Amino acid sequence: MGDTLGESRYIGIMSGTSLDGVDAVLVSFDSSGPSLIQTHFLPYDDILRTQLLALNDAGHDELHRAALLSNRLSRLYADAVAALLAKSEVDSREIVAIGCHGQTVRHCPQMENAYSVQLGNAALLAELTGITVVADFRSRDIAAGGQGAPLVPAFHRMMFRDQRVCRAIVNIGGIANITYLPPEGEVVGFDCGPGNMLMDAWCMRHKGSTYDHDGAWAGSGHVIPGLLEALLAFPFFALPPPKSTGREMFSIDWLGLYLNGDEAPEDVQATLLRLTVETIASSLLQHSPGVEEVYLCGGGAHNGQLVAELNAILPGKKIKPTDALGVNADWMEAFAFAWLAKQTIEKAPGNLPAVTGATGSRVLGAIYLA
Repeated sequence: MGDTLGESRYIGIMSGTSLDGVDAVLVSFDSSGPSLIQTHFLPYDDILRTQLLALNDAGHDELHRAALLSNRLSRLYADAVAALLAKSEVDSREIVAIGCHGQTVRHCPQMENAYSVQLGNAALLAELTGITVVADFRSRDIAAGGQGAPLVPAFHRMMFRDQRVCRAIVNIGGIANITYLPPEGEVVGFDCGPGNMLMDAWCMRHKGSTYDHDGAWAGSGHVIPGLLEALLAFPFFALPPPKSTGREMFSIDWLGLYLNGDEAPEDVQATLLRLTVETIASSLLQHSPGVEEVYLCGGGAHNGQLVAELNAILPGKKIKPTDALGVNADWMEAFAFAWLAKQTIEKAPGNLPAVTGATGSRVLGAIYLA
């Protein structure tokens, strides 16, 4: 099953902190390496997005609401799998496993009793698809003293490390994170801070749109120096890696603590975009010595204003989308979770202890057999 002349096929499912929807990919692994066969995106509706956002804070009957949303998400994941297989003309029996990240609603890695919560009923997904499911990737790393994130740098190392060139992969989703890939030595990876998350929330509040297309609204405003300085002084940015973060730290309420209320909305948007740019750039300069090539993935890779400002603040660096390396910027994380599922099925480690802070390499994930 899923093995034709040494080939194995896996599905990766990712629904990230941007809360835009479900990314699903079908990946083939063979002796020549992994390759993306097919992709499918299933958007969240406004009601589901609002319900998921509400679970980022304590509220009435939240355990019940979380359980219901886990089931609803798993049905969406199953729909995405069905559509993906139909587009690919591949039978479900050819798939070794689904790697399903789930939807993060709490990520608290700095606490003494650290934890991270991803919604999604993996048992239900296995029942609905008839395919083995690997889920709950973060818990084992956290149990081993790590932060459970970021996990994708291990995939970046496998896919993109070059023996001659210093590279960095920058994922700009809801949260921004970097992976530094020197030709030899230890890989560095960590969350820089907010990616699109605050910009999206501010855009929704003032424009009624889920995101600022191409950064045009931010480009119409002017950076507020005092606000930017205050935001950059937030302690998270000065922390050394390993570090990871989420909506618990960088929420619209957090932003409100720094506002007077008389700022022009487009100027705040311009400042939030610059915050993302400066925290990415400073992270690269501080922790990626000698980096020559920077490759962008995630939704932020399509934000023309953000990319232009990143180029301006990092002169002399080659900055391109990961498409230039053969992986479409939109599908990187889903691709990574297909690979992480394969690692789990093959009893191979999926984390990088130097990145997450875990005491050692661990096989990640829980397996729900079909």
